[in-house]
Amino acid sequence: MIEFFLKGGFLMYPILLCSLAGLAVLINKFLQYKRILKEMDTPFKAIPVAQPTLLVPIVKALENGANEKELSIIGTRQVREIEKGLSWLGLIATIAPLLGLTGTVTGMIKAFMVIANTTSVNPSMLAGGIWEALITTAAGLLVAIPIHVGHHYLEKQADDIAFMMKETTMSLSMRGKNGI
Repeated sequence: MIEFFLKGGFLMYPILLCSLAGLAVLINKFLQYKRILKEMDTPFKAIPVAQPTLLVPIVKALENGANEKELSIIGTRQVREIEKGLSWLGLIATIAPLLGLTGTVTGMIKAFMVIANTTSVNPSMLAGGIWEALITTAAGLLVAIPIHVGHHYLEKQADDIAFMMKETTMSLSMRGKNGI
């Protein structure tokens, strides 16, 4: 495995960095969303008492008589907080295959330089450049594909959380207006 990494050339290091950063963000957001969804699963009547962390600013605003516009601003701020970090996953999913493609180009340049500098070429002379080209392409795709899938999964989770938050805010707001 280390041999493949080294044969991939210098671009394997940023691809590895993308892999580690993407994995860290994926795990962090997955655990964060799992915790939030568990908190949001609180029965409606218990929300003012239990106050899931995400809803604390909204419940406080409702207690202070916030209007619909103020609640919207608070809700938008909470949604942005939830989505923080997702853009990094999109960026990593875009950059990793581009780094792999760049490795493909540099590997092929090396192979063609060998051809240009000698009159008789055998396949083993070209192997280093071709190795680099293929390994970096594969590595970039192997990093990007799961990060891309994870990014879309987490976006869906964030949308579900935002919807639940809006639904709960509307219910709490109506409950407050009706004096229930």
